[in-house]
Amino acid sequence: MTTIDTEVLIIGGGLVGLATAMHLQKMRPRSTITLIEKGGKISDQQSGHNSNVLHAGIYYEPGSLKAKFCVEGNRAIAALCEKFNLPIRRCGKVIVANTEEEIDRLERLHDRGTDNGVPGLRMIGLRELREIEPHVDATRALYAPNSAVVDFRKIAAVFAAVFENSGGKLMLNTEFLSAAMLEGRSRVFTSNGDFTAKLVINCAGLQSDLVARAMGANPDIRIIPFRGEYYMLGERGRQLVNGLVYPTPNPALPFLDVHLTPQVDGSVEAGPNAVLATMREGYTRRDFSAREFGQTLSYPGFWLLAGRHLRAGISEINRSLRKSVFLKSLQELVPDITADDIEPGGAGVRAQAVDRRGNMVDDFYIEEAPGAIHVLNAPSPAATSSFMIGKYIAHQADVRMNAD
Repeated sequence: MTTIDTEVLIIGGGLVGLATAMHLQKMRPRSTITLIEKGGKISDQQSGHNSNVLHAGIYYEPGSLKAKFCVEGNRAIAALCEKFNLPIRRCGKVIVANTEEEIDRLERLHDRGTDNGVPGLRMIGLRELREIEPHVDATRALYAPNSAVVDFRKIAAVFAAVFENSGGKLMLNTEFLSAAMLEGRSRVFTSNGDFTAKLVINCAGLQSDLVARAMGANPDIRIIPFRGEYYMLGERGRQLVNGLVYPTPNPALPFLDVHLTPQVDGSVEAGPNAVLATMREGYTRRDFSAREFGQTLSYPGFWLLAGRHLRAGISEINRSLRKSVFLKSLQELVPDITADDIEPGGAGVRAQAVDRRGNMVDDFYIEEAPGAIHVLNAPSPAATSSFMIGKYIAHQADVRMNAD
């Protein structure tokens, strides 16, 4: 196979990689930019298995990349949907509370979202909640009218089309294998030939830490995969939900609890839970890799994390294995949902960066290295934020290339 020379090589055909490629090719129309994706189609990992929520930007620490990119990304993705006639359902979100403790947390969440610039965010009482969601049981709620649902696979397709129409090259079935530095350029070996590049941008998601290490970086994190399993509401159950329905976040839990998510096609997802996956792309309970699971178990940060959240982890496994427990969680939101209303759905995998002290990396984490930019933590709300993350990375890349 011949070696392909390119100025920029982007690894990973998910939303972040595609958005980065799109922005950078538009910034540098004369540059040769190549994006490689190991699968036979784009957005086939995290980007194609998320809940399709266009988040408003409520949960995230003010001043963080998540807060900034989510609020701006919400507007950008909504505008993209209108420009390209992509489906968007502006259904809004209610985050519900029943106890005084939950109401206190909800009010703090309201303050955080307001600080982040989330438009239209307000606390509502039972009367207004019943007008918005007649079947939801709660005392108070935080209402976010700007939350919506979209089809992120179609958004990824637009990113790819704009990139290619601007002169970029997209190569599928091209898996990263290894890399080396050669006379100031990166030589990247793949399943579909070799590449040399002035700059490599690692957007490999679930594999991002492994790619970084193969390129000579030494990030102080490890990707730990968590599978999120969904149920789907049947025809009767779908009539019980108008928009997004979420519980008040529990600060003792590492992830959001199960929630209800309408889709643009009229279906409604219930979930997800969060259980440790035994392989990085483990979308079912049967998926197992001794090598990858061994990587998780050999990492000191995993055991510190597991010890800190042992009770929550056991609870999630119990909910994964027992439909009745999953149902009980849903009934805390909508009591009228019955066992007959839910049936098993799909699953996603969250690539969560964990440091050696057992802390989940909270914000997006992008690390620069000689000849490379590594995106090492981009969990939710990365889909909502993808347009802005891509713009941010493209700017970093443009500055690097202009300086050389």
